[in-house]
Order: sequence, then C-alpha cells, then structure tokens
Amino acid sequence: MNRTSEKAPPKIAIASGKGGTGKTTLAVNLALIADRPVRLLDCDVEEPNCHIFLKPRLRCTERLGVPVPMVDAGRCDGCGRCAEVCAFNAIAAVAGGALVFPELCHGCGACADVCPTGAIKEGTRSVGQLEIGDAGPIECVTGRLRVGEALAVPLIRAVKAHATPDRLNILDSPPGTGCPMVATVRGCDYVLLVTEPTPFGLHDLKLAVETVRTMGLRFGVAINRADIGDERVREYCATQGLDIVVEIPESRRVAEACSRGEPAVEAIPGMRKTLMETMERILATVAAPN
Repeated sequence: MNRTSEKAPPKIAIASGKGGTGKTTLAVNLALIADRPVRLLDCDVEEPNCHIFLKPRLRCTERLGVPVPMVDAGRCDGCGRCAEVCAFNAIAAVAGGALVFPELCHGCGACADVCPTGAIKEGTRSVGQLEIGDAGPIECVTGRLRVGEALAVPLIRAVKAHATPDRLNILDSPPGTGCPMVATVRGCDYVLLVTEPTPFGLHDLKLAVETVRTMGLRFGVAINRADIGDERVREYCATQGLDIVVEIPESRRVAEACSRGEPAVEAIPGMRKTLMETMERILATVAAPN
C-alpha cells in the first residue's frame, strides 16, 4: 500500500446520505484489510454495530454526561434572565422560579453565567457511554447513546477524541447529512461517500456531496450493489467530476455473511484485493497536495 502518509495517519470517515447503503460493512472491512494498526471509531451512536462483525474484547467502559443546570429555589428570585438567554428553551421562568427541561439542554452554561443571584449551578446528565476494546490489531471505540436521548453530538465528539496519531483512524459515520454526520466528518482527512445506483441513492448522494463540499473536505464515492438500478449515479459523478473509488457488485454471499455477523473479506474470495486497492487510492489522495 501507499506508505507516503505513514508519518501522519489520516482520519478516514465512511459516510452516506442514507441508511442501508453498506457504510458500516465497508468501514469494518477496510479496517480489516489495512496493513497497519487501525482504530475504528463507531460514531453511529444511535445504532452502533461495528462490534457485531469484529467482536472486540472489551477493555473499559466510560460513562458520558453533559452539564445541565440545577436551580437552588431558595436563591432564585424569578427574574427570568436564564430563560431569556437559553437558545434551546431548556429553562423557563414560572411562578417566581425557574423550571428546567434537561432533555432540551445543550450544556452551554449561559443560564448560570447570567444568573444574578448565583442560583444556578451545573449538574450532570448521562447521555450514553463509550466502549473500548480490541479485535486483533484493531482498536474499537464505540459510542452508545442512551435510549430516548436526543443529543448524539456530544457523544460523537467523545468518540472522536479517542482518535490517535499513531494509528490509521477509520470513522463509521451516522447516515444522513444532519448534525451527527457533520460532527463525525468534521476535521477528517477524507470522506468516502457510500451510495447505491437507485433514485433514492442518487438523491441522498447529492445531499452528502453538497455537505462535504461546503465543509471543504476531500472525498470520493463508493457505489455498492453497483449492478442494480440504473446509470444515473455514475452520470452524476461524471458531470460533477467525482472520483468513483470503488464499485462493489450485488452479492448474495455478502448478504449471507453479514447476516451471520461475518466480515465480507473473510467470506468472499477477491473482496480483500478489491478493498486493498480502494484503501490505496484513498491514501494516495490524502497524501497528494491540495
């Protein structure tokens, strides 16, 4: 493989405009074929599933909390300044006091800063946990959002904080182009956008391309199940000058392997060579000058 980027192993995000394109499958299998140590960061914290294929040996678990306001009713004079400054409507002035809605709070601390009586202090609310383990040479960091929790971004940031400068970092992004995906790909050296040659695949690929272009990120396209659908995805990539890094044909054997929790590179002859060439193209792009 291309060794030019070894001095500064890149952060490569595997993303998609929609779910079900094979994003996680590709992230896991790219990690498995890498010829260097890898840290796989599962940032799809609402539905993490890289561990299903890698079955890492868990080393530690870390609880993650976000700050939330705690109101001392004895000191609160009901002035309402906390409610006025809150951009998320997480605190309201009621009946001479303040009422907190923890699920809406983004932990910015503005309410405590403006409180004239010092009635607001910071507490902590759990949003999820990190799970860190090993699967051979692959270090796995998984974010697991608490059921019913809406704030995925703080947990994604905590997962990304475990990226390491001495390993190739592969990030499995949440699907779509919302805040969780943006938080995942921000600061990455390369984004591989996984799509499929269908009308829905094309529609959501366009949204993903617009997102990463706006962020100024290097990216390429992977077409999964490439022999279904039509040619419109390829035509779009051609007109936009997009690099199609790899095309993976529809395969019942891949689907069967995934259903058993087996990585495709261990079940399908030839898949390893295809993905090694894919990784080589990605690393060459990262190493090339802008």
